[in-house]
Amino acid sequence: MLKKIFIYILCLTPWFLNNILPINYNYFNEINLPFFTPPPLFYSISWTIIYILISISIYNIFISFKFKDIKISYKITLLINYIFNQSFPILFFMLKNPFLGFISSLGTFISTLFLYEETALIQSKQSKLLIPYILLSLFASILSLTIYIIN
Repeated sequence: MLKKIFIYILCLTPWFLNNILPINYNYFNEINLPFFTPPPLFYSISWTIIYILISISIYNIFISFKFKDIKISYKITLLINYIFNQSFPILFFMLKNPFLGFISSLGTFISTLFLYEETALIQSKQSKLLIPYILLSLFASILSLTIYIIN
């Protein structure tokens, strides 16, 4: 049981690593935002839920298979998705670059579609946990594009 908890924590922790960066989130309030921008609390709650769902999906795959038996395409897609996902706060908030933020959010959305497909090929039940991630990353891409255009 303790081993399973440790494995789940290993799956969950990396998704929150960008929270340790000294990011000035006030930049978001300094720029022009579209009318459909949700309140800041929305992001904290929704991304926390998404990260938990992603971690559950990864955890269930990792405990169902030996690591070496998991398809390399799944591992690569997961890594690419993780890099795009984690790069957004750095590119958008630290560099204050809405264009790079849009590229990061678009990359997250596209790689999430591939991650969904790769996960479905391994365990279709686990891919369903990624549907909210697809929807939120699509919304984030639309919001990022709009912010880039109006700024």
